[in-house]
Amino acid sequence: MPFTIDSARNIFPNTLAADTVPATIARFTQLSAEDQLALIWFAYLEMGKTITIAAPGAANMQFAELTLNEIRKMGPQEQSQVMCDLANRSDKPLCRTYATWSANIKLGFWYQLGQWMDEGLVAPIPEGYQLSANAAAVLQAIRGLESGQQITVLRNSVVDMGFDTSKLGSYTRVAEPVTPPTDMAKRTQVKIEGVTNATVLEYMNNLNANDFNALIELFAPDGALQPPFRRPIVGKEAVLRFFQEECQNLKLIPERGVSEPADEGYTQIKVTGKVQTPWFGAGVGMNIAWRFLLNAENKIFFVAIDLLASPKELLNFAR
Repeated sequence: MPFTIDSARNIFPNTLAADTVPATIARFTQLSAEDQLALIWFAYLEMGKTITIAAPGAANMQFAELTLNEIRKMGPQEQSQVMCDLANRSDKPLCRTYATWSANIKLGFWYQLGQWMDEGLVAPIPEGYQLSANAAAVLQAIRGLESGQQITVLRNSVVDMGFDTSKLGSYTRVAEPVTPPTDMAKRTQVKIEGVTNATVLEYMNNLNANDFNALIELFAPDGALQPPFRRPIVGKEAVLRFFQEECQNLKLIPERGVSEPADEGYTQIKVTGKVQTPWFGAGVGMNIAWRFLLNAENKIFFVAIDLLASPKELLNFAR
């Protein structure tokens, strides 16, 4: 076999990902719990002025409702302690519950806490709270990012809170119901300048239609997907679970691409464009590159999704 998953990760090596995002997240995780919470709050207030944050649907909230109501009934000091426990990844029952939720449920949880803090129903950040010098520097770094990079930093920061799932043992993953696929008559078809490969086009079309069952059939049995700044997810079952839990109601807007032959009948294809998420307004698009490696049967052996360093990378097809 000409490629392994590790060697496939190196296709189109000149693609410049936004490495400032994981670097900023790493700096965030080194802050105290109090500074992490204050920084999220300050960023939430600032983003609300420039980025429209969409309210989560009822499906996302029903699994967090009991925990949210439990927090709402607590006194202010206990509420603050719970949020610090989450930031500290403490071994507490609520942190263990949080750890089992999908990313979308966690985002809905923090959205609701932010709303309640704004309304005075949950203990807010103390008035006049001063960020430490390190936290202020991280906040300034977030301000300097593009909007798509900002929301990636804040999303990953809260998704990684709670107890470490590797220490939970066996547990049941909790995710919102999968959205039914868009009716065939209402689906749109993407066009990609420079790319006519049917598998790549159907990848985009099926993901836009929430048709995850059709989407996963485009993958080889040992195929893999690498989300931004994460290790590859290997095998159709694991990739399908990722699509169902983290990719519902996305809007992919591919623009242009390039296709090249690779060893032993494989094909490598790079596409750039934007992705809009249901959590933020249509004006906020993340600049994305998709790097596909297709096997001789035109099945996806590997696809990497890269958050690009800058808009000019949308035009970078250098190998």
